[in-house]
Amino acid sequence: MGIDEYGGGQGPEPEVLVVTTNDVPGYHVREVIGEVFGLTVRSRHVGSQIGAGLKSIVGGELRGLTKTLVQTRNQAMERLVEQARARGANGVVAFRFDVTEAADVGTEVCAYGTAVVLTRE
Repeated sequence: MGIDEYGGGQGPEPEVLVVTTNDVPGYHVREVIGEVFGLTVRSRHVGSQIGAGLKSIVGGELRGLTKTLVQTRNQAMERLVEQARARGANGVVAFRFDVTEAADVGTEVCAYGTAVVLTRE
């Protein structure tokens, strides 16, 4: 698996800066817009479930499930950024992920944080 298949996050100079901290060095929070989130629910492919079951017998990473979860997290983050941009934000602080099982049929991933307007100090 290449780095693009199991990594995520933003590239250099993003339109909406997303950070896990409550403030951003070199910036001032000019306005707090409020909570934003991106949500997605993914079901597992039956083939990957069978493969995961077999792999659990011998141990090791479940690469198919890892790849699916990475794609799901990235999609949730993209939706968070879209919502922040639509509300006039250029930043999201206190960014987090929440992952839960959705009624035994899939995985729910929620990316959330606080949309803000940042200005350089």
